[in-house]
Amino acid sequence: MPPPLTDIRNIGPAMAEDLKRAGIPDAESLRRAGPDAAYAAMLRAGSRPHFIAYYVLHMGLQGRPWNDCQGEEKAALRRRFDQIKADSFDPDRSEFEKLMNELGVGARR
Repeated sequence: MPPPLTDIRNIGPAMAEDLKRAGIPDAESLRRAGPDAAYAAMLRAGSRPHFIAYYVLHMGLQGRPWNDCQGEEKAALRRRFDQIKADSFDPDRSEFEKLMNELGVGARR
């Protein structure tokens, strides 16, 4: 049985649920996907964009505390976050469409 998502540093129950909703069921799957692809999947699955959640994911996959991200590293991650958000998050998508997608009867974007 693969290790749970919460075995990765900084991943708590709420983020684990968001990752599972995005199709990432366990720690091995998250490591294979990597932080950028995993975060993009979370946004496409309906998670609201939040920069701290993005860099917490990065730090956790590196085995580092969530608040270890500073300076130029944090600035570079912010630029990547902004690009992932622009590519993966549609603020105009209706709540109804999100629900239909979750039920598997809506058109995926």
